[in-house]
Amino acid sequence: MLPWLPPSPVQFPPVSEALCDPDGLLAAGGALAPEWLLAAYRRGIFPWFSDGQPILWWSPNPRMVLFPNEIRIRRSLAKRLRNGGFTVTANRAFDAVTAACAAPREAQPGTWINDDMRRAYARLHAIGAAHSVEVWRHDALVGGLYGVALGPVFFGESMFSWATDASKVALVRLAGSMAAGGGRLIDCQMHTPHLASLGAREIARAGFIDYLEEWLSHPDDAASPTGHWPPACWSFAPLAGPNNDCV
Repeated sequence: MLPWLPPSPVQFPPVSEALCDPDGLLAAGGALAPEWLLAAYRRGIFPWFSDGQPILWWSPNPRMVLFPNEIRIRRSLAKRLRNGGFTVTANRAFDAVTAACAAPREAQPGTWINDDMRRAYARLHAIGAAHSVEVWRHDALVGGLYGVALGPVFFGESMFSWATDASKVALVRLAGSMAAGGGRLIDCQMHTPHLASLGAREIARAGFIDYLEEWLSHPDDAASPTGHWPPACWSFAPLAGPNNDCV
């Protein structure tokens, strides 16, 4: 039986109890309030469900992750970074990024980023826990990503691209900022060829949880979403141009 979580208190079963089929399904119920979401991420758990379903919580095994200094920039992407005419910002258009991530996509009839999810992450953004990276061309938003930051870990939720390689540009700039500012890990949740092409790889869930326990063990890391990322680099201020070293 899948555990059913009441609205309170905030309490999750051990991730070792997650199902193998479907991979990583851990529990249902609970709430999308900030205290639930932050507790989930600290434990290597995230929500993922469709309209008409209860809130479902997941912790897949293996886990897809990207170590910032392992970002892979192929020649064509490097050229795009230099000459694509992109400007990258952070936290300038959070709602627009989540709306774009929620928009229907080719060969994908629906979206898991429903109105309840967007409101939940907007609340996290309001308290400084959720962040967006935006990619612009000629003042038009053409790509980006959003996720949750705790200590030196960024938990990626979704990305979108309306121009060739725009989402890759967002991830490269995020990884570069983290590598420069002390960030340790980008959680990509589950394997996709898109993420693998950029250097993300799968690790055992137990190893992923070990990282979280080591890097998020201090209360200040949970309370301060930017954690170890120096304000000078992770300032969320608009970039002067597409080749700046910090997001």
